[in-house]
Amino acid sequence: MASADLSWLIVRNSSSFLLKRNRQNLTLEPNNLKGRNSFRFSGLVQKRTVGVEPAKDGKGVVLITKKVTGSRKPGKNINRVELKRDSRRTFRAIRNITRKSGYRKDLSMAAVRRAAAIIKSQRPVVPRKTGRAKKD
Repeated sequence: MASADLSWLIVRNSSSFLLKRNRQNLTLEPNNLKGRNSFRFSGLVQKRTVGVEPAKDGKGVVLITKKVTGSRKPGKNINRVELKRDSRRTFRAIRNITRKSGYRKDLSMAAVRRAAAIIKSQRPVVPRKTGRAKKD
């Protein structure tokens, strides 16, 4: 397997996930928390990656981490953990896995923010009352 630096030099301008916009280069690759086309957030070339996705049933999130070993078998190279409890415990679990276990400390806050946005989007929409009730 090639080094992450060499892989990044090959992939950075010619990835199929790349979205070239006015001044920003964005990407749609899996396990990229911020969607930026940068070496730090890349889910393709890093040995250890962190990703957060919504759960399939629409409640909770799935934390995805990449194993360091087994890079030749990409199908078996991913750990998926469903986090379906309340948001505080979800955020704590993400912090513990990324920061305290020494996996990817630099992506800890980005993973928590992504999970918060997903959980917020899963809340039911409550219609706001506007104005007074009409008299008939």
